[in-house]
Amino acid sequence: MTTATPTPDQTLTFPSGGRSLNAEVFRPGTVQGNAPGVLVIHEAFGLNDDIRAIAGRFARAGYVALAVDLFSGKSAAVCMARLMGGIFLNSLEHQGVQDTREALKVLGTLDGVDATRLGAVGFCLGGSLAVAMACTDDQVRAVAPYYGFNPRPAEALRRACPVVGSFPEQDFTKKQGEKMRDGLSAAGIPNDNKIDPGAKHSFANAGPNFDAVASEDAWNRVMTFFDTHVVGTSR
Repeated sequence: MTTATPTPDQTLTFPSGGRSLNAEVFRPGTVQGNAPGVLVIHEAFGLNDDIRAIAGRFARAGYVALAVDLFSGKSAAVCMARLMGGIFLNSLEHQGVQDTREALKVLGTLDGVDATRLGAVGFCLGGSLAVAMACTDDQVRAVAPYYGFNPRPAEALRRACPVVGSFPEQDFTKKQGEKMRDGLSAAGIPNDNKIDPGAKHSFANAGPNFDAVASEDAWNRVMTFFDTHVVGTSR
């Protein structure tokens, strides 16, 4: 999913949990009427150029993309420890979930955004937060987790919005993807959760495990799924 790094069209700060979080907004070139929005949630490396490139690609596809910085002004290592602890101990209500829900609200208030057509995409840490959002926030219409973790308890998936997930075959999150697929399907929730053959963790992010074939396949699946469940959705 990587491409040339774009410059954000807007930077902003918003309150969450008694502190301030930063975010960058990437807008499509020319849109008639309000555009759908997508929240982009980073992995362990924070809001970096790779995440900006992904947000920019969503913008070129017609979305207003908001990339949130969950580490704003704080030590990334400390933030990661707290967020990962929350994912395993209080997966649906920890500070990271609250921060991403606040970010989604901000996205819905931006000029040129249709607040009834919002999605979210996340990677590893961000993928886990996207799934938690799917189970706890009625505003999000569909989410796209990459190599993330399921919520605890697993029954929370029965409350989820539609999910298009991408999980590497050669990764510890493979079983998470299989359980997500089975749980969502059993609950009758629309989903497209794929185990990508031969792919490794972070296959869609810039780095040694980047897999161009798996990444492009995942991107196309996300676009097709969001076309139906985000772009084509209204209340």
